Amino acid sequence: MADQTENTPLRTLIVDDEPLAVERMQVICAKLDDLQVVGTASDGAAALRLIEALGPDLVLLDMTMPEVDGLSVARKLARMDPEKQKRPAIIFVTAHDNFAVEAFDLDAVDYVLKPVAPDRLGRAIERALARRSESGPREGEWLTELWVPHRSELVRIEIAQVSRIDAERDYVRLHVGGANYLLLQTIAGLEERLNPAEFIRIHRSTILRRENIRGLRHDGLGVWSAELDDGEALRIGRTYLARVKAMAGR
Repeated sequence: MADQTENTPLRTLIVDDEPLAVERMQVICAKLDDLQVVGTASDGAAALRLIEALGPDLVLLDMTMPEVDGLSVARKLARMDPEKQKRPAIIFVTAHDNFAVEAFDLDAVDYVLKPVAPDRLGRAIERALARRSESGPREGEWLTELWVPHRSELVRIEIAQVSRIDAERDYVRLHVGGANYLLLQTIAGLEERLNPAEFIRIHRSTILRRENIRGLRHDGLGVWSAELDDGEALRIGRTYLARVKAMAGR
């Protein structure tokens, strides 16, 4: 198959089980010069057949569909052998904001909420085009960004901007500058995806960016705290104390 040039439109498959949603997406896509719609599918099984037959560059994929849903389609595509068939990029298009973590775990380009605004889809397409034009290896094994629900949209958070993560039941609170965001994700699950050279867990409820730890303080009776750049002191859990001390060469 010939290599595509950067100015070639993305051959796109629309997948949604709602006919009106498909029609609306076709209307929006018709106004985007960087897209060429090559087909539509109303369920996940049909989507997989068309992907195999048409070899699209991009799939605009609904999340919730009967039987084979969007996540199932994405998981099957993630297992495709790129030596045998081109793996399309995926932009999830959904009315639900609580699948973002799973979506980006599957290397989705973007996650667009319904009702789809043309300018928002346009930004997602720009990301897909940028990814296609990337050269060299893809990003490493560690998480580099998160998309979190905030008001009526999803906000992109670079992991490099996160200074602290706190557990709140089934959620984590991300501290980013003077703001913070809630994400439906366990702290243990998120810890596994963070670069341990940048982050360290000091408590069952707290992960800190290493460079923000100014020092360690012994409070007596075997209790230690981590002192942060802003002057705050956070207690270190006994389970994590040895690891934190090892960071300080103790």
